[in-house]
Amino acid sequence: MAMKALRSALEAVYVRRLNRKLEGLPRPRHVAIMLDGNRRWARGAGHQDVREGYRVGGAKVTDFLHWCTDAGIKHVTLWMLSDDNLHRPADELGPLLDIIEETVRRICDPGEPWEIEIIGALDLLPGNTARVLKEAAAPTHGRGGLKVDVAVGYGGRREIVDAVKTAFDKHIGAGGDPRDLAADFDLEHITDNLYSPAGHDTDFIIRTSGEQRLSGFLLWQSAYAEVHFVDVLWPAFRQIDLLRALRSYAARERRYGR
Repeated sequence: MAMKALRSALEAVYVRRLNRKLEGLPRPRHVAIMLDGNRRWARGAGHQDVREGYRVGGAKVTDFLHWCTDAGIKHVTLWMLSDDNLHRPADELGPLLDIIEETVRRICDPGEPWEIEIIGALDLLPGNTARVLKEAAAPTHGRGGLKVDVAVGYGGRREIVDAVKTAFDKHIGAGGDPRDLAADFDLEHITDNLYSPAGHDTDFIIRTSGEQRLSGFLLWQSAYAEVHFVDVLWPAFRQIDLLRALRSYAARERRYGR
């Protein structure tokens, strides 16, 4: 216990030091994070049931959002479940969805200052998960504060396809000729019909677990995003790791393709 207390005290000192170094430096408005490494953490911690990794990882989300709030971030996207994950066996997918539902209810608590939006191909989710998630998030709308998109059943390619479909549905529903839209179709028709109404471009993408790929995350929004890969499994992610990532972002020169 004494060693744990000492470690916590030293970590608190380092957090304060990092915060001081970040004062006045550029920081991202929109941070997107891939919460990766839950199963590997569970196995490494000696758990027979890998769901323990998802439970610990789910509990970490609340801490992470508080850290982002403290850091002045305005918009966060959390990738909790990909559309590919929906093909997992039912005995694995079901408990994972239960943990996601529990996590979303927790961050939607009236005592938290965040505005939550559920994004993704929600019609593909099994059972009543989509309804549970949307009902949990609904009271947070208009709350202000940090905007949080929770991506469930999300795939970047699918989002672009759905944006195109939505653009045409709107145009045809308003009495327009689809041939006219096809002739005039432009970038804005996709940008304006993405899943999230909170914002389009992403400034900074973090992936935990040491994997160095985006796996289709925010394909459209990440065109000019800075990317940071951290060799820490999500359940073990600390405020220090976020601040180090923000330090890395502040040291970069964003060129936007120029």
